[in-house]
Amino acid sequence: MNNPHRILSFALALIISGPMASTSAFAWQAEKITDGLDIPWGLTYVNDGSMLVTEKTGVIKHVDLKTGEQNTLFRLPNVWRKGQGGALDIAFSPFEKNKIYVTYSKDIEGQGTTTLASAHYKNGEISNWTDVFVSKSRTDTGRHFGSRLTFDDSHLYFSIGDRGDRDNGQNTLTHAGAILRLNADGSTPSDNPFKDNNKVLNEIWSYGHRNPQGLFYDFPTQRLWSIEHGPRGGDEINLIKAGANYGWPVTSHGKEYWGPISVGDSKTKDGIESPAKVYIPSIAPSSLIVYQGAKYPELKDKLLAGALKLTHINIVTVNEQGEAIKEQRILEDLGERIRDIETSPNGDIFFSTDNGNLYRLTK
Repeated sequence: MNNPHRILSFALALIISGPMASTSAFAWQAEKITDGLDIPWGLTYVNDGSMLVTEKTGVIKHVDLKTGEQNTLFRLPNVWRKGQGGALDIAFSPFEKNKIYVTYSKDIEGQGTTTLASAHYKNGEISNWTDVFVSKSRTDTGRHFGSRLTFDDSHLYFSIGDRGDRDNGQNTLTHAGAILRLNADGSTPSDNPFKDNNKVLNEIWSYGHRNPQGLFYDFPTQRLWSIEHGPRGGDEINLIKAGANYGWPVTSHGKEYWGPISVGDSKTKDGIESPAKVYIPSIAPSSLIVYQGAKYPELKDKLLAGALKLTHINIVTVNEQGEAIKEQRILEDLGERIRDIETSPNGDIFFSTDNGNLYRLTK
């Protein structure tokens, strides 16, 4: 580790989407907490002073947020580490004390599948590792695993990418290209929209997704938000509704990688939910929160997303109808791929980068 808590200052370019674009100067800072992490994919707080971090290679570490000290606690079994696969998201359960959930790509007969596991965390030790839900998304490609976790008051949601196979977006007999809703034990809730429908896997809450790497349930508004990668252009923020089809690959705002040809039949279509926001060009989103803390009142109720390709934190204001009405981009000069953003219990914002750094957002 090199020089924990080094403070980096940057000017914010405030970009307002819409016809009246303007800029203004506003200072934000990135305070480095620690470095040397191996693609810190997921973050979750033990308390205000420490967190657990998943490294994509299949490791869970404990990080002291005051000193930057790192300790390896656990190595995931049977991780399929290829391409975008590996250890993915991590979150403490809101339903059971000392329980954590982890999503990862599990090695099954040499192929990878997005899997939900649980474990017990107490006094710096992780035990009782158990696969709670092994999805039907197994392939030998290293593309588009998803995957983020979020919770409402009694259920767990997690996202799975289309695994690089476009047809999976509209194939409801695979979990690939879908957002799932489960009970805490991995079983299917009785009120899921496709329960007992033999043409749709019962765990599916919504489908037609390409690669949703951000997912967040906002308690004050009771809205479930997702952000996903489009192809060349066409990243989307979506307001997720039960049983809805989000179009991939039938509808898309993106282009083919091999030429200036639109993907899909059209940008919109009857029976398909339209995005709340589209990014052209792509920012390559990796995570999503709605900020509800008190520390940064100017961010209250706003969506914050990490950008990989365009290396910044993306801040989106939405109105009461769930429509995106303004966009801001901060920390562009940091020049790092922002991997995960999380709010601490006391309202601090910490974020990780693919360079292996962990930062706190400050002013």
